[in-house]
Amino acid sequence: MSSTPQSPQPDASADGLRLALGPVLFYWTRERYADFYREAADWPVEIVTLGETVCSRRRDMKLDDWLGIGRELAQVGKQVVLASQTLIESEADLRDLRKLCDNGDFIVEANDQSALQRLASAGLPFVAGAALNLYNTATLGVMARAGMQRWQAPVEMSRDDLTRLIADCRQAGVSQPCEVFAYGHLPLAWSSRCFTARRHQKPKDRCQFVCQKYPEGLALRSQESREVFTLNGIQTLSGACQDLRHEIAAMAEMGVGVARLSPRAQGMAEVVEAFDAARRGELPTPDPLALVEAEICDGYWYGRPGMDNTRTVPA
Repeated sequence: MSSTPQSPQPDASADGLRLALGPVLFYWTRERYADFYREAADWPVEIVTLGETVCSRRRDMKLDDWLGIGRELAQVGKQVVLASQTLIESEADLRDLRKLCDNGDFIVEANDQSALQRLASAGLPFVAGAALNLYNTATLGVMARAGMQRWQAPVEMSRDDLTRLIADCRQAGVSQPCEVFAYGHLPLAWSSRCFTARRHQKPKDRCQFVCQKYPEGLALRSQESREVFTLNGIQTLSGACQDLRHEIAAMAEMGVGVARLSPRAQGMAEVVEAFDAARRGELPTPDPLALVEAEICDGYWYGRPGMDNTRTVPA
């Protein structure tokens, strides 16, 4: 095991707000992953997070495959992060997690306590994922002493609460940057049951990988035909896409270091370009249109119900 990742650590000396491409949450084919990251190499994002974070049954991509993509991205100047699985359910999952944490090439995003314990005990730097639910300065201080290099705000944390937390961290000497989930279907919950397999009347252990039929998840609609959730195997996502591109300037001012963009199967290049333009102050006015064909939400950011779109819902 290498004692420390060989790639540059995220946010080591960055100026201004940076863009990060999150891990693909959906189950794609090997060809689609390869094509996606080949294109992403030319996008104006500084950080790319790779790996399977949802379901261990999605075995098309092995650790060596992710490492190969990561090395190619690192060669063109991207900072690469390997994300751990969020829900660990078996000894096989733990074995895979140990290999991931001990990869020796790239820093790891810890998305559960198993990964956190493995990385901290080995003295390895890590990124603290949003699923760790970090809400207060004392916890972030413990994480910083354990090797945390960056932390992700919980997706339901409001702008006002996050502003206070970042200010408190500065006062307490916790200088590690914060990352905000700025675009995509919000990860809300994980379960030991696979809802996509259930939709197709298949047991989880014989699912026939039906989630691969839905490269952007399976929409769950209310009786009023509103997309309430997006089913993604064992993961439940928001039905609408969070879009905080109009908040990029405010994020930078309050001290957010990184804006995370969650990959979609279609139109992702346009999403990245729009956020890159926004951080350069080139956001169009007025700005009423969605970037891709999807309902938009930003309620959590404003301390409202998460599915709200404050650009259309009266205050």
